[in-house]
Amino acid sequence: MQSQDGSGGRLTTHVLDTAQGKPAENLRIELFRLEGDSAVEIGVFRTNGDGRCDAPLMSGPAMKAGIYELRFHAGDYLGRKSGDIAFLDVIPIRFGIAEETAHYHVPLLLSPYSYSTYRGS
Repeated sequence: MQSQDGSGGRLTTHVLDTAQGKPAENLRIELFRLEGDSAVEIGVFRTNGDGRCDAPLMSGPAMKAGIYELRFHAGDYLGRKSGDIAFLDVIPIRFGIAEETAHYHVPLLLSPYSYSTYRGS
């Protein structure tokens, strides 16, 4: 499954705040590649007003087969104040990339007490 524009693979995400019924704006996301017991940081991103990042999290030659983890900083987004203990804080989503030329879309549906994800298109 090659990306539609023929430029190779890419990784994208989209965060929707289901409690508010709107995109999750300014949510911090970290991307790591897992190598054995180590997590190598690839990048740190913020969602825009549409709940997406302005550019793919990875694309082209950076897309390598392997195991990755996205960490969504939900506690900060949901308004946790210093010293508070939020039910959801950092949400890790671990997934595999097998096809380096495919589009992998990992959306997050978020509320203060639950979340879900799936492989989108």
